[in-house]
Amino acid sequence: MLANAKAVFFDFDGVILDTEWPIYQTWLKLFRSEGQDLPIETYVQCIGSDFNTWSPETHLEDLTGKSYDWDNINLDRQIEIRAALQDPIALPGVRGLFEHLFAEDTPIAVVSSSSHGWVDSWLEKLHLMPMVTTTVCKGDAPRIKPAPDLYLEAVRQIGLPAIECLVIEDSLNGTKSAIEAGCQTCAVPSRLTDCLDFSIADRVLASLKELLPAERLVSE
Repeated sequence: MLANAKAVFFDFDGVILDTEWPIYQTWLKLFRSEGQDLPIETYVQCIGSDFNTWSPETHLEDLTGKSYDWDNINLDRQIEIRAALQDPIALPGVRGLFEHLFAEDTPIAVVSSSSHGWVDSWLEKLHLMPMVTTTVCKGDAPRIKPAPDLYLEAVRQIGLPAIECLVIEDSLNGTKSAIEAGCQTCAVPSRLTDCLDFSIADRVLASLKELLPAERLVSE
């Protein structure tokens, strides 16, 4: 899969760092405090995009008929999320794949619907940023995933044809975005998104370790 890719674009949340699970847990806790459930199969609609795709806020309001102070609730949720991620560890295969690509002078882009403040800070904490050619995040293009804009911007910045860029995603929203941009796609479902059908992707992997050359796999 890597042989004919001249650049690799990584989604961030759920591909590089498992931020999505603690985020979901804060929502599940809130829903249960209101006597409601939030099945993964329902919540997963917003993974890889934003609340314009599907909103847990609107969903809870619809279920309860109540309004909420979302600004304060979300501030409290952010504290819980960061506490859960206080000792961040990159997902299996990530560091080895970054090191392999960097050694081969293959451009690495991190392309996310999240903000630069979120993505760049975690990449720094994980000591991955020095290997990254560029990060393309919310605000760098008119629309976020599932629209193709972020990946098209990454293609523009890298300066290669889209078909020569391999996108690694864990969400359907992100995979659709990459396909529409004309990129190759590799889905690595997370524990939240493994309930989804990724047959639209060129390849589906259980872990990024499957992309590692043998010598890197040993170190993982």
